[in-house]
Amino acid sequence: MTDQLSVRVARIIEEYSAQGIHRTGTATDKASGEWLAANISELGVTPDLERFEFERVQPLDTALLIGQQRFEGVPLYDCMYTGPEGITGKLGELGSHADIGIIRMQPRSSPAGQTLNEARHKQLHKALIAVTDPRLPASGVATLNAEHFSGPFGPPVLQLANDSWLALQEAAKRRSSVKLTVHCERTVSEAMNVAAGIKGSDSGLPQLVIMTPRSGWWQCASERGGGIACFLEMVSAIKVAGPRRDVLFTANTGHELDHLGLDRYLEANSSLIKGALLWIHLGANFAAAYNPGVRLQYSDQHAKALTEEFLNRTGIQAAIETPIEQRPFGEARNIFDGGGRYISILGGNGLFHHPKDTWPRAVNLAETSRWIRAFTDLAVALSR
Repeated sequence: MTDQLSVRVARIIEEYSAQGIHRTGTATDKASGEWLAANISELGVTPDLERFEFERVQPLDTALLIGQQRFEGVPLYDCMYTGPEGITGKLGELGSHADIGIIRMQPRSSPAGQTLNEARHKQLHKALIAVTDPRLPASGVATLNAEHFSGPFGPPVLQLANDSWLALQEAAKRRSSVKLTVHCERTVSEAMNVAAGIKGSDSGLPQLVIMTPRSGWWQCASERGGGIACFLEMVSAIKVAGPRRDVLFTANTGHELDHLGLDRYLEANSSLIKGALLWIHLGANFAAAYNPGVRLQYSDQHAKALTEEFLNRTGIQAAIETPIEQRPFGEARNIFDGGGRYISILGGNGLFHHPKDTWPRAVNLAETSRWIRAFTDLAVALSR
């Protein structure tokens, strides 16, 4: 007999992936938020669409021209941009005397990422090109998050797929003149967080908060899908069980823009950071088929011991743990910075931030369902 949990998880991830590109403030982001709210409502819980305005980056012309070859790319979302005329100059390695510096890199914290940021701060070139690491699929850009979205800096940066690398190397070797255009504008847009709450029998107890990001660069099936599916399972299970304490749910947009949506939520609910019993962070990639292992993060030993009790019941364990004293990855860092308590799940992903992260190939449904079962049981226990 088919596991009904896996059926529900598959439906949510498949529908989420099919919606399209989940960038904050876009039509897809809006429709996806309304879809999530409708799913919450179907579980007998009233959702709240918390709308806010922000300045969305709108790419207009973002490409590199090498002779007659045109390479379309994705701008970095926290740099400065060219005008429509672009920049003409020669290509070369970072730190060379070239007008446009080029570097290969992964879409996550890495030595290459640090090198790129150093070049941006030092203004070593008129513009920069970041080429997707060759371990990812050849076509498609694995995009970097905009960690400085509210304070953009440095020269224009264009991100290109790794199938452009040979042409860039040849152009640099020949000292050919190329044209780089990173023409974008910022336009006022509306984004939304999706929130909900379930009242407990004793509202005097500290609340439990469950959060997951819901936006990203592409379809994000395995990056975001597991967290969203687990989020809904928790809404359902806690509603059915009847919590003792109030439970708050927040699915935030703006993940790829330096956690913009979570920042808005925390500004409006600042006392929750320390005041909540605990935050459960349903982070990125634990649903990934190309996953080197699930990472767990804890604020303290008590949170770790409680989590391990439920993992043992399900017969699973983490491959990696972030040391308790270390600043965690993902949205858990916002809670760490504010001195709150948290449990956080996330993982690695061989298709991280890449357009190929789509249903069903990118998702390990069986393992994802096991993690969701364990974390849902944990959330129910914490709600009592």
